[in-house]
Amino acid sequence: MRYDSIPVSLFEKNRKRFTDKMQKNSLAILTSNDVMPNNADDVMGFAQNNDLFYLSGIEQDETILVLFPDAFKEENRAVLFVKESNENTVLWDGNFLTKAEATTISGIKNVKWIAEFEKTLQLFAFEADTFYLGHNEHIKRITAGMQTRQDRMIQWCKEKYPLHHYERAAKITRDLRPIKSDEEIDLIKKAIAISVKGFHGILNAIQPNIKEYELEAELAYASVKNGGTRSAFKPIVASGKNACSLHYNTNDQVCGEGEMVLVDFGVCYANYNSDTTRCVPVNGVFSPRQKAVYEAVLHCLKEGSKLLKPGILSKDYELEMAKLIEAELLKLGLITQDEIANQNPDNPAYKKYFMHGTAHHLGLDVHDVGLYSRPFEKGMVLTCEPGIYIPEEGIGCRLENDYLLTENGNINLSEALPIEIADIEGLIKNNKQ
Repeated sequence: MRYDSIPVSLFEKNRKRFTDKMQKNSLAILTSNDVMPNNADDVMGFAQNNDLFYLSGIEQDETILVLFPDAFKEENRAVLFVKESNENTVLWDGNFLTKAEATTISGIKNVKWIAEFEKTLQLFAFEADTFYLGHNEHIKRITAGMQTRQDRMIQWCKEKYPLHHYERAAKITRDLRPIKSDEEIDLIKKAIAISVKGFHGILNAIQPNIKEYELEAELAYASVKNGGTRSAFKPIVASGKNACSLHYNTNDQVCGEGEMVLVDFGVCYANYNSDTTRCVPVNGVFSPRQKAVYEAVLHCLKEGSKLLKPGILSKDYELEMAKLIEAELLKLGLITQDEIANQNPDNPAYKKYFMHGTAHHLGLDVHDVGLYSRPFEKGMVLTCEPGIYIPEEGIGCRLENDYLLTENGNINLSEALPIEIADIEGLIKNNKQ
């Protein structure tokens, strides 16, 4: 692995918290993600199922975790199944985890080969009444029309054991994962620290006529050089009017003189993610209009982030953030008081220039699991990302930080990422000298 070993105590604590929420005499089955095909005999990069990683720390495919806290034999209360190496796999793919290595990572003493899963589960199922099964419930549009390894496990279990009761493992993990432990916070901080290096690379490289993908390369270089597992998501490097497309990421245009570049990027470190956004003037100096828009968004970020504290509901936070944006749009002359007074409540005037939410959970997923009907709590990590988008002027500005909620407020985990206009312009100027 590219990253420092994670304390095994993290996964042991996570399993204890998970099993404490399981029904009596039940077992849970968590499976790895599939290795997805590309073309011919090629495959895409593997990303582990995050619930499985959360409970075991194992990143390898063809892995199954079974938790059976009421098992009569203590060694059967947590069993990990991993794939076995052979002469052919070693030749082509290298060694897989040994049983001892899987135990060292996960803290699970009972490790078996994946071929033993069906026979082992048959013995457990005779004693258990309920199965908890994992499934991706977070954004179903991603897996629509395809069958995942989780789907196949659900289908197989229900065919094999139709008379057992079934529960959703996601109901437990969505409750646990939003509250980050100290170990998880440290991993998010490391991801952010790599992001800082990537952004400084952009400040070093930015100049008129550079391609967006050349700036993207600075992010990739910093991530790989500093131990990032992968990019948290495909970066958005959007110059000029491209920044008004919220999920633009073709990153193939020339950054023109007088334009501003929006860079929305994140690093995945040990499966934990950062998610930050900055805007940079291509020629090193913000124009008066760019500066006005930037300062408006920065004001909303500073004031809006103060609302990220325990006890606040997401919908109330978003309403207050919308009010902040609305006030700034008035100052910028983009909307009028008459438009506000006569607006459709279902489509308020500010939506023309600001059309997205501004806070999401961050952790193992960039948009981490959690119910937004649940008030914010101490230990949650949330983004704050206001923006203003003016297509007719070719200006799109979004600024985003990552915040750890504390007992009375929050800590800006991305504070080291330059954001003040004077700092950004000064760093670019110094880099050119």
